[in-house]
Amino acid sequence: MAQTNTTELLEVLAAEIGEAVYIDIAKWHLYLSDAKLHTVVAEKMYPLIASKSANEDSVINVLQSISVKIGGGKRELPLIDLLPLQCQVTLVDIVEKYQEAM
Repeated sequence: MAQTNTTELLEVLAAEIGEAVYIDIAKWHLYLSDAKLHTVVAEKMYPLIASKSANEDSVINVLQSISVKIGGGKRELPLIDLLPLQCQVTLVDIVEKYQEAM
């Protein structure tokens, strides 16, 4: 993986995040790829991966910084508030896996 360029890495990372991490709303699971949030999350996580500074706290901080518009844009919530704990753990695992591979 260390030989792939940044664009390819972001695409692969975004795809994996989009298929594994979901928003839970009233027990409905909306995967980040379907919500069109997987690319944003991957782009925000990439600096952590590249700088080898990804850990649970840094991933959570990034999730807190991503705003998701709801209700047609009437309100915004941090992405962290929409992800179940298991999805947060999954995302940390994915980011750490990519960090180790770089």
